[in-house]
Amino acid sequence: MQLALPPDLAAFQLQLRDFFENQVPMRLREPFLSGARLERDWVVGTHQVLFEAGIAVPHWPVEWGGKPWTPLQRHIWSEELYRAGVFPPLSSNTHLVGPVLLAFGTEEQKRRFLPPTASCDIFWAQGFSEPEAGSDLASVRTTAVLDGDEWVVNGQKTWTSLAHMSDWIFCLVRTDPDAPKRQQGISFLLVDLKSPGITVRPIRLIDGDAEVNEVFFDNVRVPADQLVGEVNKGWDYAKYLLGNERVSVAQIGHTKLRLTQAKRFAQERLADGSALIDDRAVAMRLAELEVQLAALEVTALRVVGESADGKPDPASSVLKLRGTQLLQDVVAFVLDLAGGDALAAEADDGSGITAWARRAAAFHLNTRKVSIYGGSNEIQRGIIASSVLGL
Repeated sequence: MQLALPPDLAAFQLQLRDFFENQVPMRLREPFLSGARLERDWVVGTHQVLFEAGIAVPHWPVEWGGKPWTPLQRHIWSEELYRAGVFPPLSSNTHLVGPVLLAFGTEEQKRRFLPPTASCDIFWAQGFSEPEAGSDLASVRTTAVLDGDEWVVNGQKTWTSLAHMSDWIFCLVRTDPDAPKRQQGISFLLVDLKSPGITVRPIRLIDGDAEVNEVFFDNVRVPADQLVGEVNKGWDYAKYLLGNERVSVAQIGHTKLRLTQAKRFAQERLADGSALIDDRAVAMRLAELEVQLAALEVTALRVVGESADGKPDPASSVLKLRGTQLLQDVVAFVLDLAGGDALAAEADDGSGITAWARRAAAFHLNTRKVSIYGGSNEIQRGIIASSVLGL
């Protein structure tokens, strides 16, 4: 889908396109374009290039580094960013802990944490899920007990994305085990991962990578002023955060990038002069994905993706559900295009097998996770049924 932009927005689009293609070095873009495993150097490096240009957190208030852009301008920013293969600003910083601090943090917390969060001088991890509290976050067991002017934290978090390369972690912790409702006894705490008593243990995944972790807290002492908002109000802040995460996890621009790549892969000429796209079934499947993506983009433009008054728009669950499904469908399409060549993941450049085909299986396996992020898709169906459809 191509947006028919008025002249001012068309100029805005071209300005961003020029920046992303010519000011963000290819050495930072190539890993994301190729679907390489995440590395701190190029993730942070990309974020900081955008920050230095003043466009890392355009959805934040202007006084904290944001831009006075309209939702359509932010959409164009995202479109052009992904179009150029630029890894987006670190989501845990920009869409998760940052907005929570903006909405609920003290002025001192904002001054202390927001600038390095916007610049990625602090690399944040999200400490929500636990061994028996995945999508059901109200079941968290990690405790924080106030001892003088410090919280003493004990427990375990799991599936913690990129904790092994992070500096700080924001956690849901249980501060009132006797609350009448489980949701009423949870608080939101900021923890320095260098604190004594913290152990981070990577979890090896099916794609061979270890980007998620277990994080153990053994009598970890956290200054009391690192609790965000009010004690036992963490559930409200978590809902606000998840509303933002569901929209960002929809990854429409990312899906568009991968679908564009898939089309290019299908058009590559084989040794006999044919191309995969010459197969009617391949062409029809590609067209179907393009139509579905256009429909999702129109839906995204109609949904107010921003949370208001601390309450997420339940329509964000629609974007999260359909967006993650479609990304998985596109990546599965790439895997099918690769065919048997996808089994040669360990082959080298001299094998005659294209790099994208060798990477297809691992990328497909890694992308299975997106239907769990931001609350599993099963949970989203329940939210849609009750809050959107009124069932």
